[in-house]
Amino acid sequence: MILAEASAETVAAPATLFAIWGEMESWPEWNADTAWVRLDGPFAQGVTGKLKPKGGPAVRFEVAKLTATEFDDVSRLLGARLTFAHTVTPVADGRVSVGVRVELTGPLRPLWNLILGTDIAKSVRPDLAALIARAEARDAATAGRA
Repeated sequence: MILAEASAETVAAPATLFAIWGEMESWPEWNADTAWVRLDGPFAQGVTGKLKPKGGPAVRFEVAKLTATEFDDVSRLLGARLTFAHTVTPVADGRVSVGVRVELTGPLRPLWNLILGTDIAKSVRPDLAALIARAEARDAATAGRA
């Protein structure tokens, strides 16, 4: 069950986007529904962490996939899995498409959809826009120092 999807184009460098995703402790600065995030090691495939959504209980997650173009984090809920799949795809003229898809699987997905679905669906697009703005600003600041 797909809860939400969003994509947008940006001039931000893919490395900058992945750097921001990897700085999980700063997610609350651009991800409106996140109270805090702690990663148990360096940003790498297989590393685990804990995330606390605003207004909800903390949940454990795993960086299930991390390649040059994809980053998936998976939270195991009681009877369900919540996957945030992030992609970066070159399009043209130095631009990239950044996508986020949130999927819920497992036998208790209808229950979790009732609990989480509406809030997640509302936040994916604005959070993606905030991520892109942060990445573009970082790239502009870096270019200004060069």
